[in-house]
Amino acid sequence: MPIIIRLDRVMADRKVSLNELAEKIDLTNVNLSLLKTGKVKGIRFNTLEAICRELKCQPGDILEYKEEDK
Repeated sequence: MPIIIRLDRVMADRKVSLNELAEKIDLTNVNLSLLKTGKVKGIRFNTLEAICRELKCQPGDILEYKEEDK
């Protein structure tokens, strides 16, 4: 998949745990864990907004595009 999720890196930089962030953005631990590990097909903008607000970051800090090798 050409979109790489860097949420774990941003959370580690901010010293925020999965449980703490999930509670602050009103998302289940399971859903946030799936997002963090890149096992989702999409993300709602309001969820992305809440994550960026709590982690004080930009969407580009969390999501990265990498072209696939052909």
